Amino acid sequence: MDSFAFIIHPIDPKRDVSRKYPLLGRVLNERQIDFFSTFFPPVYISEIEGITSNSTGKQIKGWFIAVPYTPRRMLQLPERMVYRKIVQAGRMAERLGAQILGLGAFTSVVGDAGVSISRSLDVPVTTGDAYTISIAVQSIREAASLMEISLQAATVAVVGANGAIGRVCAELLAEDVARLYLIGRREEALNELREQLSGPGRAELIVSTDLDMLAKSQLILSVTSSLEDIIHPEDLMPGSVVCDVARPRDVSAMIAATRDDILVIDGGMVNVPGPVDFHFNFGFPQAKVYACMAETIALALEGRFEDYTLGRHITRERVEEITEISERHGFRLSGLRSFEREVTPQQIETVRRNARKRLRRV
Repeated sequence: MDSFAFIIHPIDPKRDVSRKYPLLGRVLNERQIDFFSTFFPPVYISEIEGITSNSTGKQIKGWFIAVPYTPRRMLQLPERMVYRKIVQAGRMAERLGAQILGLGAFTSVVGDAGVSISRSLDVPVTTGDAYTISIAVQSIREAASLMEISLQAATVAVVGANGAIGRVCAELLAEDVARLYLIGRREEALNELREQLSGPGRAELIVSTDLDMLAKSQLILSVTSSLEDIIHPEDLMPGSVVCDVARPRDVSAMIAATRDDILVIDGGMVNVPGPVDFHFNFGFPQAKVYACMAETIALALEGRFEDYTLGRHITRERVEEITEISERHGFRLSGLRSFEREVTPQQIETVRRNARKRLRRV
């Protein structure tokens, strides 16, 4: 039976450590978890069963393996130490028999986005970023429809447009919308991107290094590698949609607490085909995963055991290919979630109603 492995790691230290080690999560504080993780080896989490292709009937199995570092710890430690721990997890995957390895969350961001990890392992590697792009754009299109925002007339912002994921998201959205803000830290790189994306029938492209532009944006897709939230309640216009692809999150949890006229959605939840059992609660409903996980699983179902999405340059063609592969095997965008909870029709209506009220007062 073909197989895969996927590397996860704690984002919220106490919450995520508690999912595997309830006592440690309860007793240790975040600083202690960060300290002890330096000495902790990669952790076998669970075996994944029941994944079955809709088109071929092929079944595969997989494993979750955890690298104990938080994102903050990965940036604090020397890069070679972080690589060493991820490679140790990869070698565990090889011993288990995995034929492809997926890098989850910050393990796909650190250093050169998987290139050095791949060179150190026999098993092929993917970051899952190509399908992450596809599902992020699908998610914001779906949210726009639910919020009755016309894409063709919309002003949209991509935060982190200089990044590997942000660049391709911007390329895809530039064909759909009226005005597109390309927001990032390096103005020169943003101007180069604007030149690449400009053309007949495409959006008006505006470069900015200032988040003040979010107040003019109806739709926002945020995908930075910041350790802290960067989008706050006062930054946003009533009725806007924010799709937060980043982990750790770019969007402050205060938005959910204080802005009932804003819709924040997570980067996209994907249905996995078959009677899936992950044998581990990573915060999603059963048989639903992040898009980066889905890419790894789809490649195993396809029998594409090769380095797939690596490094900082991702092509649109690769995004389109993994989308076709995934959809053929039965992966689908599975509704919308906001801060790990399902977005309901009642929530959509509440946000729209409150936005209309606030806009009338402006």
